[in-house]
Amino acid sequence: MEQNNRKAWLYLLPALLFLAVFMVYPLIDVLIYSFEEGYNSASQTHFGVGGYNYSYILHDPYFLQAIKNTLILVLVTVPLSTGLALLISLALSSIKRLRHAFQTIYFLPYVTNTLAVGMVFMILFKKTAYTDGVVNLILKAFGQTPIDFIEGPYWAKMLVLCLYTIWIVMPFKILVLTSALASVKEEYYAAARVDGTSRFRMFRKITLPMISPMLFYLVITGFIGAFKAYSDAVALFGTNLNASEMNTIVGYIYDMLYGEGGGYPSYASAAAIVLFVIVLTITCLNLLIRKKHVFNG
Repeated sequence: MEQNNRKAWLYLLPALLFLAVFMVYPLIDVLIYSFEEGYNSASQTHFGVGGYNYSYILHDPYFLQAIKNTLILVLVTVPLSTGLALLISLALSSIKRLRHAFQTIYFLPYVTNTLAVGMVFMILFKKTAYTDGVVNLILKAFGQTPIDFIEGPYWAKMLVLCLYTIWIVMPFKILVLTSALASVKEEYYAAARVDGTSRFRMFRKITLPMISPMLFYLVITGFIGAFKAYSDAVALFGTNLNASEMNTIVGYIYDMLYGEGGGYPSYASAAAIVLFVIVLTITCLNLLIRKKHVFNG
């Protein structure tokens, strides 16, 4: 038995070394940087140790704006994208002949370059000197005033960012949920039909519990992915996200490291640790919910 345990640890050793070098060590390093005040990356020196970096970012209006944007993005896009993906997956599952063709069509946005999708959204929403954009043309047809969705009011820009994020993440969720629905045994539905169970009750009592592990997986990965959002905002609003009030937490970290006003690894590290704590808290809450509401058969 002891020899088998040694073999198991030996097999796991490459993965453990990889995790230690590329995940554990960087996390510890970032934690140390976050407490070093006035760190200079060129000379590798600092003049103090304390919580000033955290105090600074938590009072920085750019960071507070980034937190606000990220939270809105998370709370709007994760439930909506998961719900829409579930509805589309249910519709696809009811179409036997063309199901695989429709799956391919719905999956195309996921393999399309993010910036290419951003350009399409710019054409749809951006108001220029030559055109008001496709969406504004539709609004004008209904007698509405054109809106500058890219450089206009905050709510309009956030609306576009949420729609863009949902469009990007939904194809993967559709693929996962369609596969999950296909794995539910037909015998359960047949037995329910014999008892005269309605379709809605079958969905609530059979379908949802059986696919709940996949739903949980999509929700938790959706939360993590939305908290790490950055390229989506850049694709729509350019690299100067602070000016457009559309920065995210990851964007703020990048700006502190490499932006025009960057060169502050201590502030970036503190922001990264705050992001880590938020994501860890959300993940732990989801794990607690999973124990009560996820089917483990």
